[in-house]
Amino acid sequence: MPGRHVSRAARRDAGRRRRDSVALADHAELVTEGRADPIGILTAQDQNRLQELVPIRHGRMSATAFTFYRGGAAIMAADLAAGPTTDLTVQLCGDAHLSNFGVFRAADRAMVFDVNDFDETLPGPFDWDVKRLAASMVVAARENGLGKKAARNAARESVRRYRTTMADCAERSPLQLNYFMLDVAKIRARIDPSTTKKQRKKSDKALRKAQSKNSLRAQNKLTDIVDGKRVIVPDPPLVTRVDRLHEPDEMPSTRRVFEAYLDTLPNHRRAVLERYSPVDLAHKIVGVGSVGTRCLIVLLESGDAEPLFLQFKEATQSVLEPHLGDSKYEIHGERVVKGQRLMQASGDIFLGWSRMDRGDGSSSDFYFRQLWDGKGSAAVEDMDADHLAEYGGACGAALALAHARTGDAATISGYLGDDDTFDRAVGRFAERYADLNGHDHAAHLDAIESGRIEAVRDI
Repeated sequence: MPGRHVSRAARRDAGRRRRDSVALADHAELVTEGRADPIGILTAQDQNRLQELVPIRHGRMSATAFTFYRGGAAIMAADLAAGPTTDLTVQLCGDAHLSNFGVFRAADRAMVFDVNDFDETLPGPFDWDVKRLAASMVVAARENGLGKKAARNAARESVRRYRTTMADCAERSPLQLNYFMLDVAKIRARIDPSTTKKQRKKSDKALRKAQSKNSLRAQNKLTDIVDGKRVIVPDPPLVTRVDRLHEPDEMPSTRRVFEAYLDTLPNHRRAVLERYSPVDLAHKIVGVGSVGTRCLIVLLESGDAEPLFLQFKEATQSVLEPHLGDSKYEIHGERVVKGQRLMQASGDIFLGWSRMDRGDGSSSDFYFRQLWDGKGSAAVEDMDADHLAEYGGACGAALALAHARTGDAATISGYLGDDDTFDRAVGRFAERYADLNGHDHAAHLDAIESGRIEAVRDI
């Protein structure tokens, strides 16, 4: 990209010249020749996961074509690497499907809408995230029984809003971009006219639920008093006990991981957290594609027994690294946290990372965040054609903001242009990729049926 101190006009011109290398229409192409076995990619990922949880991962992925898509970020990364791509680099989410956007409380307690999953984050071509988002729109539309036209419109709208928001970002100063975020109320004002009264009531309920999600509510749902102590209640296999905090031999290891995490926090955040002490720990299964990686929740209490729940989740190699090069961060938890801090206008105040050495030469990387802090996501499965398109547009806008904070908005906007050529090209790619995802999902079901893969469903 052009230098940071080059004028907007010059950077736009540089972006337009990029079309000589990769034309906008080229983004419709999906290369499948010499494609790696998608099931082989998934089983390779399984090797470094908790083996007792791997069947649950495959069970969740097998449920629908959309759940398979959610868990198949590594498959799509390989497919994107084989196709036409730009050299316009941003901090990528790496898994920008529509269910990885949602609401949460910003540091000032306002409810904002943004990207909310960064497990795969890495610098790379902006178009990779856009294509993953657009394809997710088509897959979701088909899963909801919507027609071909509705699916195409939803995909194109997500790309159109990305393009127009990027053009808006290109007119803002770096400082203005730093403060630019998507207010939930404004998003709802735009979406609500396209929804029915029943859908709006359901949306209101979901937002109220998100707003009420905090550590006190988590305490009421996840814990109980046992022998005079507050403990996390097991709910196997979703929540299972970890007794390290109650076993003297294991206490030092857990404490060291937590203390190393504290060292990654800004001093003013660490000062808050040091007023709490860990009292209990448990494994908790979350998500679809993440199942099998280590994910734990820790209950902390203040001196007056006020609760605070943190989640620390294992961070492994990004699915993008085999194609875009290794992360510059040795600890993958740091990769996740630094990427999130770059992409979000306002993130979790307790974001941090740590590494657990296992004593046998191996280690596990983790990142920490609050378990619940106003977090909520849309019920994609309930959306009709108009609602899905508007929601996709909101996701596209949020993604553009995230990319503009780390890339050059003027250069990207210059490349995208003012008409819908890019929108239509990526929309066509999205339809093609949804077809391919359907074939991969069928192959996944066949692998389960044949015994190549073990799956446990309905968990």
